[in-house]
Amino acid sequence: MGADVLAVDGITKRYGAVVANDGVTLRVRAGEVVGLLGHNGAGKTTLVSQVVGLLRPDAGTIHVAEVDAVTDPAGARRRVALQAQAQAPINGLTPRTAIELAGRIRGLSTRQARAAAAELAAELDIEPWLDQKALPDGGGLSGGVRRLTSFAMTVVAPTPLVVLDEPTNDIDASRRRRLWDAVRRIGDQGAGVLLVTHNVVEAERVVDELVVLDRGKVVAAGTPASLRGSQDTDLRLELQLQPGGPDPSDPLDAVPVPVTRRVRTGRRVLLTVPASQAAAVVAWATGLREQGHLDGYALAPATLEDAYLAVTTSEASDEAATEEPSRA
Repeated sequence: MGADVLAVDGITKRYGAVVANDGVTLRVRAGEVVGLLGHNGAGKTTLVSQVVGLLRPDAGTIHVAEVDAVTDPAGARRRVALQAQAQAPINGLTPRTAIELAGRIRGLSTRQARAAAAELAAELDIEPWLDQKALPDGGGLSGGVRRLTSFAMTVVAPTPLVVLDEPTNDIDASRRRRLWDAVRRIGDQGAGVLLVTHNVVEAERVVDELVVLDRGKVVAAGTPASLRGSQDTDLRLELQLQPGGPDPSDPLDAVPVPVTRRVRTGRRVLLTVPASQAAAVVAWATGLREQGHLDGYALAPATLEDAYLAVTTSEASDEAATEEPSRA
């Protein structure tokens, strides 16, 4: 990895009594994709607005490609390409025209912009709509095609830092995979990428580092493997509890196999168990389901979601995520 293209140190931003960012520190290096994860309202978009100079922090420093984004926001903006969470305003334009215009604004020649637009359209599978005009009130192009066009406009020309705020919103599963592949390519070609998302499982596939925000604070940071905190051979048993029913994994001694992590969120209980105990834990869960103590269960490889839920809580719902001590 290269030098820092984004250095955020101790950033704090308040809105009256509400602390949106509370001493946030993170790094993005050239050639690295860093995922910024968090529930809605965790402070992700507020942080992005400060990185691109749209908001001034109350405390802390931000440097984009060695430019001070607090004292020289215009200079910092020239070194970062942002895909905002909102759809790009492309009404009256075709995707081809919008992407080419973005390239020309960022310094590409007409020929370079035209070639880049065609390559991105092929990579993202939006060629059938490339010359279809976007109309007001969502007409002409679907939300997914508009979102992919916005992504292409962001990455059409090289910049030291690319910031993507929830880039997969409205995009179907097959094209989300193409977009993730494009994000990884951009990082591999030398740009630093800050990927803002709440999609834990999909983000894990493309990021080098992860930073988890909760209520404005960094509550976890590291590689996906280090945050997962489990062996590659570990499995995740998801129990789907009956409405209002008891939790058969509480206390942990009720589980007949070793449990390295237990996370509960609403009616879901996620247990991380050794793969060697798969038969025993499936027999236990099957028995509980047959006795009517579970709605169902699923066994799969352990993922980052368990660790993510363990360090965050959802302000948007009544379902709190809690982690209990493991039993080895």
